[in-house]
Amino acid sequence: MQRVDDRPRLLVAIDTDAGITGWGETYNHGPDKAYPPLLDFLLTQFAGEDPRRISFIHQKLLQQTRFPPGTLGMAAIAAIDHALWDISAKALGVPVYQLLGGHVRDRIRVYCGVYTAPETDEAVRQVMARHEEFGFTCFKLSPYRTNLHQGRWGEMCATAGRWFGEMRAKLPSHFELAFDAHARIDEPIKALQLAEALAPHDPYFFEEPLRPEHMPAWGRLRSQMTVPLATGESLYNRWEFLALLQAGGADIIQPDIAVVGGMTEMRKIADIASAHFVTVAPHNPMGPLATAHNVHFSAACTNFRILEYKVARHAPWAVDPYLPKDGYLDLRPDRPGWGIDIDPDALKVDDYVHWERKVETKPDGSTAYP
Repeated sequence: MQRVDDRPRLLVAIDTDAGITGWGETYNHGPDKAYPPLLDFLLTQFAGEDPRRISFIHQKLLQQTRFPPGTLGMAAIAAIDHALWDISAKALGVPVYQLLGGHVRDRIRVYCGVYTAPETDEAVRQVMARHEEFGFTCFKLSPYRTNLHQGRWGEMCATAGRWFGEMRAKLPSHFELAFDAHARIDEPIKALQLAEALAPHDPYFFEEPLRPEHMPAWGRLRSQMTVPLATGESLYNRWEFLALLQAGGADIIQPDIAVVGGMTEMRKIADIASAHFVTVAPHNPMGPLATAHNVHFSAACTNFRILEYKVARHAPWAVDPYLPKDGYLDLRPDRPGWGIDIDPDALKVDDYVHWERKVETKPDGSTAYP
């Protein structure tokens, strides 16, 4: 595992007897050190197989246990899946997106998150700094301007609405502003009230106000909202997304390619969304390699909307990563595989740092999602 900014990232390399190395990155969203032994086991399941039989190996990994793989299992399979796509494309000397039917767009629009600024002027300054450096015109913010577990909920919603209005007034009118509630609201009526407070100022989308477990609640919420509802980063296979979409629970889905089992599963999820007239905006708070995975997916996905991009400063192992220009990531048709190189020597440096979300405590002493 290697560090990017303040979070660990897990990279997987698969070597072939033809001298080709494929690389994959997975989202380290569970116990930090759970993946290595899990990956060691999964790698034994296809030793000696032709790595270009991606669908065969992916299906075998899904079937190698009596029970369906959970979040950790699907994330580990994602890293393997991505290494196999990299090998297959490099063997042919083409970018991965060429194996997906070719690109349907010439560049990938991206947005970034700006969460740290408590005051309006500082938030505006940070947004404009990102715009000036990378050309972003779409940003994601937190709707919580006060502690959502303290005080009157209606006052919290009104404060969020006023702050959004101030941001609109101080930023260029063509900027898109989305809001991420981080699944911290445990009552649908409260999620609706917050959405209504944001609605007058035209949010790009309202993301994940509720927990993901009960799909009918998402359908009811979506039927009452007047702003686009986005969700999906906490779902991890096609059947969960099918249930969400059958419930009418989203305008935009946000699967994480490094969580849902990789490119192979991600494309199936996108096809299901397309059949429901729903667009895909991949969740990607990740390092440079996972961003490369997303670039190739997005290039070939007909119902792609926009890609999340984390501006990472600490990834010496990624050689020439994808960087935004004018708010887009360019494709690299002359580079095989994912289009970036990994420096194995830089990976020998142990800069691991433990990271986890801290459980919050409400005023009455009960716990809440962070």
